[in-house]
Amino acid sequence: MRHAELGPAFVHLPDLARRDLGGAVVAANDELFAARENLVLPHPAVARTEFGHKGKEYDGWETRRRRTAGHDWAIVRLGAPGIVAGVVVDTAFFTGNYPAQASVEGAAVEGHPSVEELTRADWQPLVPLSDLAGDTANPFPVDSDRRVTHVRLSIHPDGGVARLRVHGTVVPDPRLLDAGPVDLAALENGGRVTGVSNAHYGSPLQLIGRGLARSMGEGWENARRRGPGNDWVDVALACEGVVTLAELDTSYFLGNAPGTASLTGRTADGAEVELLPRTRLQPDTRHRFVLGGTTGVSAVRLDVFPDGGMARLRLWGRPTAAGRAALGRRWFDALPDVQALEVLGTLGVDPSEAGRLVGARPLGA
Repeated sequence: MRHAELGPAFVHLPDLARRDLGGAVVAANDELFAARENLVLPHPAVARTEFGHKGKEYDGWETRRRRTAGHDWAIVRLGAPGIVAGVVVDTAFFTGNYPAQASVEGAAVEGHPSVEELTRADWQPLVPLSDLAGDTANPFPVDSDRRVTHVRLSIHPDGGVARLRVHGTVVPDPRLLDAGPVDLAALENGGRVTGVSNAHYGSPLQLIGRGLARSMGEGWENARRRGPGNDWVDVALACEGVVTLAELDTSYFLGNAPGTASLTGRTADGAEVELLPRTRLQPDTRHRFVLGGTTGVSAVRLDVFPDGGMARLRLWGRPTAAGRAALGRRWFDALPDVQALEVLGTLGVDPSEAGRLVGARPLGA
């Protein structure tokens, strides 16, 4: 299996480790043949034929042949912390130099830890030591309900891995959303695409990705519609919130931007609320619309008429009191015990009471 889209259901969840989501390989014990940073590049690995001063160059991470006991490892900071549902250890184009086995662990660390601090973190198993096949996207489901900020890939004993994909559900830190208006649809804040009419040319996940699109290929684009109706995307917000500013960005879409678009919110009880009536759009333009609504919504549907591509969708606003409370409970319930105790300690909670609260989870049940 070379392509992750042919694999298990978890591969359709966002890759929390991707470089374009903010993921980074912060440390590795060895990278003599090929750089560790390749592990989290967003595009699939490609075949390379050139030879450098250290031998054949590969589009991946490759360590030297180990002549001592032990194994090699790399630590990845997730671009968006969350609950891991599955991992893909892709050994594409590594045929005689891939690791025999691999394991993956997760850790949750407050703030912005140094590499030394990460090596002392409370690492918990996500994928046990498992056999790998060469030139293959090796998928491993993960059974966990804990939020992690970092993962550690260990390869046994050495070798090359092209890409590491860490698929899961984003669980945002609600303390960061308290600072001011936030993009409630953003993937890194916990927004999720829950439905789409058509994604022939580009994934709708790119609509809610980080930063600005750099080309038409980094947005959502559907096939040309030849029948009645229109195309649409459904987005579940990070939490229930009041959306006050919408950005519909058609950058790089010149002859294939939608003619018009609308936004419809959905409340927690399923009622629909018009956020933006059907409005004319221009090609290659970052449209910004101030919304006058005051009703909290938990999901938004973008309708484009009749079809066409869009680079980004931003829905700026503030959580409602109920939305913020639900998000806080979900986040705290998902914290590993060590981090949960640390968080309560920073709030001045007595250690015995902190232990009781941690032991009483899930608070959201």
